[in-house]
Amino acid sequence: MSAPFRAACVQLRSGEDVAANIVAASALIREAHGQGASFVATPENTALMTADAGAKLDKSFAEDADAALPAFRRLVDELGIWLLIGSLAIKVGATKTANRSYLIAPGGEIAARYDKIHLFDVDLPGGEQYRESDTVAGGEEAVSADLPGGRMGLSVCYDLRFPQLYRALAEAGAFLFTIPAAFTETTGKAHWEVLLRARAIENGAYVMAPAQGGLHTNGRRTFGHSMIVSPWGEVLAEAGTEPGVILADIDPAQSVAARTQIPSLRHGRRFVVKPDVTLAVRRLSGEKHPSED
Repeated sequence: MSAPFRAACVQLRSGEDVAANIVAASALIREAHGQGASFVATPENTALMTADAGAKLDKSFAEDADAALPAFRRLVDELGIWLLIGSLAIKVGATKTANRSYLIAPGGEIAARYDKIHLFDVDLPGGEQYRESDTVAGGEEAVSADLPGGRMGLSVCYDLRFPQLYRALAEAGAFLFTIPAAFTETTGKAHWEVLLRARAIENGAYVMAPAQGGLHTNGRRTFGHSMIVSPWGEVLAEAGTEPGVILADIDPAQSVAARTQIPSLRHGRRFVVKPDVTLAVRRLSGEKHPSED
């Protein structure tokens, strides 16, 4: 069993100035390293949050031309840590970016890439509207990667609402999930904590959820409350809405213990939902089913 390690979530309030965002994130990553973290995670949209999709496309580049990625790779090489960049907007076409998460290993090598699968298209009460799919190309594959402490599973923000993704990652051996986010204030107040704790509990896994928080220069307000949750569903660390760092000690043995005590991964079954053929036949004949009385 791998030894425990200290992990940190960096909370940001990113804006439209990429260079300034890199400086702000780098300072907090250094702070986390200074407090003993060997694994650090930043939020979704680490290097860029814009007022509209057009501005995001204008400021986005292909991976080999992106300014943030090499800066963070150099920082990792200097500090000798593992770094999860929650996501960067990477241009993959004339009108589309990928919302791409990067795991960077000590030495600066890219250990894993994950493109957000589930895209946030929604109309919220009060007039808030989001159409992520207009300018983002969704990913197609779940991704896991091996840390010295064990296997982790990557996801981004809206993925949180799809438990089947995390069950697949857990079944593939992941004991820790990263869920970088930029949750809206409305949905964050209602669902953020309960969903994070649910994903941890139902899979016996640690959850690290670094977030964007507060009122951004583009006028958008995000929920913040970055969180680290234990495999038993305990909130080990939580931020408010200001930029900063939260830390917790991660012990892979606790995931094993939770999965032993509640062995739902072993007890899970696959189901095929079949139509009620009897009901269909009765309806064709005009006969009512007892359940319809």
